[in-house]
Amino acid sequence: MQRMFAEDTPWHVPWMEKVKDEVVEVSGRHSERTIFTRFMPPETAEDACGAWRDYYRKWPMMTRSALPPELLDILPELRRFTPPARQFDKQGYSPWLDGRLHAALRRDGVTALAISGGETDVCVLATVLGAIDLGYRTVLLEDAICGSADETHDASLTVLGERFSVQLDLVPTADFLEGCARSAPLY
Repeated sequence: MQRMFAEDTPWHVPWMEKVKDEVVEVSGRHSERTIFTRFMPPETAEDACGAWRDYYRKWPMMTRSALPPELLDILPELRRFTPPARQFDKQGYSPWLDGRLHAALRRDGVTALAISGGETDVCVLATVLGAIDLGYRTVLLEDAICGSADETHDASLTVLGERFSVQLDLVPTADFLEGCARSAPLY
């Protein structure tokens, strides 16, 4: 839910506007347990490693040297929740690779996650699969995630819902919030 995906850039995700209110609602009700992850491109394409170098050669306008720094930030509607909400920066699609997020969650005794954001078939998918691999009970807020292509968004939800049905719950945001109000928080 970063500005570089919400605003007029080559990586604009039009559906972000449609799910933003759900993400704001969950974050506002549970800001002390909210973690925002930010996708942080390298300074230049040449600063990237391996296949990422080629990726940023294709998208040089999306490197930090080309982007206005404020576009790296989360949406203003979400920024107001930090703190107490925390933020983790990541250089790839998955927030799990450097171990910091997993270590922080374990330190806090977290065993379950509710996931929202974008893009369904990229960062959300990497986040969900990593959470499942690490053993977290995972809830995907199906109306608080978005992608830039309906076909791959829908296909991702189908795969996640069918192949990972034992390890993942696909839940509308309203049902999730109602469940939180009736019982103990997710973690």
